[in-house]
Amino acid sequence: MPTFGFRSAPPGLATRRQLRERGLCPGGQDWVAQLKWRRGRRWAALYRLDLAQPSPGATTAQLVSLEKAQRVLRTCTECGRIAPYRLPRFNGRRCWPCDSSHDGEAA
Repeated sequence: MPTFGFRSAPPGLATRRQLRERGLCPGGQDWVAQLKWRRGRRWAALYRLDLAQPSPGATTAQLVSLEKAQRVLRTCTECGRIAPYRLPRFNGRRCWPCDSSHDGEAA
């Protein structure tokens, strides 16, 4: 397997991350070379750019699932309101009004 050092891959080869930045995916092709850095402890597969295909994007089911997960992270565990932002874990995912109403109570 051809191996190249960090930032020394020839033109026409790209990692998965580099393909994703261009809106591409490997498209079923096997990797043809590898990058190694940090004395061989880190590596990345290299794919041919000319065989890469456009990325299909997320399916409708994946997008629905992500929306459900985001809704859970934005829902107050105390009052059930949905905030326009993700609620923090450190306060039990409570919204600002519910969290500030507990400031004076002893734990």
